Amino acid sequence: MSSPIEVIINAGSGSVSVEDTKLLLEEGFEALGAEANIQIAKNGPHLLRLAKKAAESEAETIVAGGGDGTISAVAAEVMKAGKVLGVLPLGTLNNFSKDLQIPPELTEAIRVIAENHIKKIDVGEVNGQTFINNSSIGLYPRIVRRRVKQQQKLGRGKWAAAAWAAWKVIRFAPLLKVKLTLDNMQFLRKTPFVFVGNNEYEMDFFKVGRRASLDAGKLSVYFLRRGGRWGLVMLILRTIFGRLRQAKDFECINTEEIAIQTRRKRLWVAFDGEVAKMETPLIFKVIPLALNVIVPAENEVEPEEGM
Repeated sequence: MSSPIEVIINAGSGSVSVEDTKLLLEEGFEALGAEANIQIAKNGPHLLRLAKKAAESEAETIVAGGGDGTISAVAAEVMKAGKVLGVLPLGTLNNFSKDLQIPPELTEAIRVIAENHIKKIDVGEVNGQTFINNSSIGLYPRIVRRRVKQQQKLGRGKWAAAAWAAWKVIRFAPLLKVKLTLDNMQFLRKTPFVFVGNNEYEMDFFKVGRRASLDAGKLSVYFLRRGGRWGLVMLILRTIFGRLRQAKDFECINTEEIAIQTRRKRLWVAFDGEVAKMETPLIFKVIPLALNVIVPAENEVEPEEGM
């Protein structure tokens, strides 16, 4: 890797100790002979400014260190610039890095970036907003908004605030009336949520939330037909016992594009852990092989013949 690497670390991510992490990164990249420009993002707006600046720089590789929201924000700028994304799993859950099979140990993740094995993966999009993991309406955006309020007003930790928010929302589990349009077909549903994944998610307890592929060129759309607390309890139980796909009230659709319309002109939408209000209809689509990412060598894309 000849050109310098731009590294952006989110100081607010779940597992980040800023000074210790920066020192480890400097030593790690230097030991592998890679030149890295490491910057710390103080907050969300600062992160976006650093990502845009890095995308406009001469660097071919831009590394994001933080949780899924951080990586998603940086990935959007990397994709626009046609550059390469490196991932350092410094967040709480690190779902995206797990799907890429990035080692959780920081020194090993640095080594993967320095080795520079590149793979093209798909990106999801809703009304122009990209996402690398998933997007949803209904329950999850409500939970996120309540969680944030708890953190801001009462100073609760993320997990405590999230648990309280989930309990409050699931107690009522209000239904959304949605019209789904795909492949020239329309159908109506009443559901507490619609979940749209960038590629297909595993649906059994031991693998729930994982994706076997990030380059199949499909969105996976999930929703529950039965509303209320009982429907959600049954959903959770079937997930635990690995029988979610057998649930007659649980539907899954694989598609390249889907439109979701509600009676509301604007709707709260979650994407990679962030929440924003969007105009309806919501147009979800997959952008095939739009993002270059660095992965461990065994996941590298083999060059086509003649290249």
